[in-house]
Formats: sequence, C-alpha cells, structure tokens
Amino acid sequence: MGTTRMLGGRGDGPPVHTYEPVPGVPSVSVLKFDGRELPPGGPPTGYAHSHDFLMLAYFERGGGSLRLDNREWPVEDGDAYVIAPGEVVEAGVGTSVFHEAQGWTVSFPPEALGSQAPGVFLSWRAHPLLFPFVGGPAGGAQRLKVPLREQPSWSEHFSALDLELRRRRDGYREAVLSHLTLLLVELSRLAADVVGDLKLKDEPLLAEVFGFIEERYRERISLKDVARAVGLTPGHLTTVVGRKTGRTVVEWIAERRMAEARRLLVETNLPVKEVGRRVGYGDPGYFVRHFRRAHGATPLGWRRAGRP
Repeated sequence: MGTTRMLGGRGDGPPVHTYEPVPGVPSVSVLKFDGRELPPGGPPTGYAHSHDFLMLAYFERGGGSLRLDNREWPVEDGDAYVIAPGEVVEAGVGTSVFHEAQGWTVSFPPEALGSQAPGVFLSWRAHPLLFPFVGGPAGGAQRLKVPLREQPSWSEHFSALDLELRRRRDGYREAVLSHLTLLLVELSRLAADVVGDLKLKDEPLLAEVFGFIEERYRERISLKDVARAVGLTPGHLTTVVGRKTGRTVVEWIAERRMAEARRLLVETNLPVKEVGRRVGYGDPGYFVRHFRRAHGATPLGWRRAGRP
C-alpha cells in the first residue's frame, strides 16, 4: 500500500496530507479503525487537515462528529463520507470524540483506477464512478447513508480490499482495482438521486437546476433555458453552480446526455444517429465529435467495448 505524509499548511491553512505511492503496488490504502483503541482523549479535538487524494470513510458504528469544510454531522451507523482533495476535515469536533466509532477508510489518488477502470479516459472530476467526490464546500455529495440491508456488503468490500493488499497473492493488483471499482459502483448508486440529495442538503436552487436538466436533457436545451427556468441570469447561474459543484451548467447538461448515450449504446441496437437524437443532438456529426472528445472513443467503439 502507499503511505501518506503530512506537509506544511498552504499559507495560513491547515496541514495537508499527501499520498506517496509505492512502486509496483496499487495506489490504494485501506485502514480499519476502532475508537475503543484510541488513547484517552481520542483524536485531537478540532484537528483540521486536508488531503491531496480521495478518501472514503465508512462507519459500521457511529460516534462523535465530523466536519467537512463548513458542514458538521453527528456520525451515525452506516454513514459514508466522501472527501475530495482539498476539503478540510475535522474529526472529533468540539467535545465529540470517536471512542464509539468503528469502520473503514480507503484512500487513493484520482489516477489509482488506472487502465483497468471503465471510463478511464475521463478526468476524475467527470468519472461516473467518482461523481460523489465532485463538489465544492457547499456542493457535491459529502455524506451518504448506506441502507441497513446493504451495510454488511459494504463491510465485506472493505475487508476484501484489506485482505488482498495484505496478502499480495498472485493477481492481487487486479483484485484490488476490482474491489475498489465495486465499492465505487455502490457509492455512485447511493448518490444517483442527485436532485433528492440536494433537497436533503437544503440546496433548493441546485435541486431545481438538476431537476430541469433531468426532465429536458433529451431536448435541445441551453444555459439560457435553465437560467430562465430558475429565474436567474445565465451569468449568475453559471457562477453559483460553478462555485457549488465545480462544474458549469453546460457541463452538467453534457454529462447527463453522455451518461444516457453510454447506456443506449450498450443496452440497445439503435443507430448512432438515433442515439444522438435521443440525447439532444440534432447533428449526428457533432454528437460523434462530442462523444469522442469526452470519452476518447467513438460511439461505435464504446458500443463494441461494452459488449461481449
């Protein structure tokens, strides 16, 4: 496994932990934690830090509280926290400590998925499996709830990852990436209801934006159409959505169209021209060029790769 090292703070900010990969070893680290094993007093309360890598923390048993940037939650059973690079984390905020908490963390740099992962040609911020990590301080999906019936399988995923990394048997590199991918698939499914999640987090404007995109992405909508629907100017809407999610409205429209295009290409035999038309592209040539630019492959190439 790779190791992490603490760097000095950036300016007046908190210290930054960086990921240091080990040559020949998958850049994935797994840690099982048990608050009962902490020394008296637990972790330093209010200790703020950030990472230059992605981190997923899953709590089999809750306890204490956790702050990500400006949001604080009491830690509960089945909580999954997604922490993107640069987000400020405080564990055991105030007087809360993690003596009762148990669970796992998995850490990995964005490039860890490597050539084994589906959609590797996408940047990590647009990778469908890493969608929950996309977002700024007030955006993205930072805490997700794992349903009770699914909690045992989440623990099994982490345990399998840990076992492969410790044993290092033949084929373990491939197995590690496979287990990580399965875990991220489960994570992305939890975050699939973007609109519902935003409503739960008191983001009615973003919920309205994503709701409009979901209803109309098959049509030839534009930034102006979305702005008109939510009662803002295009410039103001672009600023707000960019600040809260790290991406523009136009990028979100394109990503939703591309997600549906990928599904249609693999699950149906529709001609490429018809696939493009169904996701809002009236010009087949423009659809092919946009798809190739986003995925590094033509629509037909994606279809062939996605089928036996």
